[in-house]
Amino acid sequence: MVFTPNSATPDSAAELESQKSPGAGLYDPQFEHDACGVGMVADLSGRRKHSTVAQALTVLRNLDHRGAKGADPETGDGAGILTQIPDEFFRAVCGFRLPPPGHYAAGLAFLPPGSGNQAQERIEEIARLESLAVLGWREVPHDAAACGAGSLAVLPRLAAIRRIDSWRSWHRLGQEGLLPA
Repeated sequence: MVFTPNSATPDSAAELESQKSPGAGLYDPQFEHDACGVGMVADLSGRRKHSTVAQALTVLRNLDHRGAKGADPETGDGAGILTQIPDEFFRAVCGFRLPPPGHYAAGLAFLPPGSGNQAQERIEEIARLESLAVLGWREVPHDAAACGAGSLAVLPRLAAIRRIDSWRSWHRLGQEGLLPA
């Protein structure tokens, strides 16, 4: 269904149901149902502000029904927010030097508990095969007491990874003195 700026929004579920398209191709209207929510908060000027993050967290809390909850009401679906790379924060907590902003990427790894460094070493090996360089790792602090029983039963080891886009970039930044010694 397409709404134009001059079309009215349906006032009831019955009215919305009556405006659905008939089945065509792979689409079958019998599978229509209440959908999960998505929220978006953005500062279109690109300013990095805590208030934007706070608003996004409020939206996330208000999207209680995302359709991915299990029988344990304390275990959610892992939904979160996406932010710009918080460069100042990373520099304060990561424990190793980082290249200039824009010259590295960040990721989160869900590692098998009790695996030691084996999983990290395998990720680094794969990164090398892809001509990427891993700058370092950081254990992600978290509060396991906030997890439900279902989450605790399968809780992975959480580690943040920082990488640089390629060995070529690594070499160039090293020549410019912008990498760890």
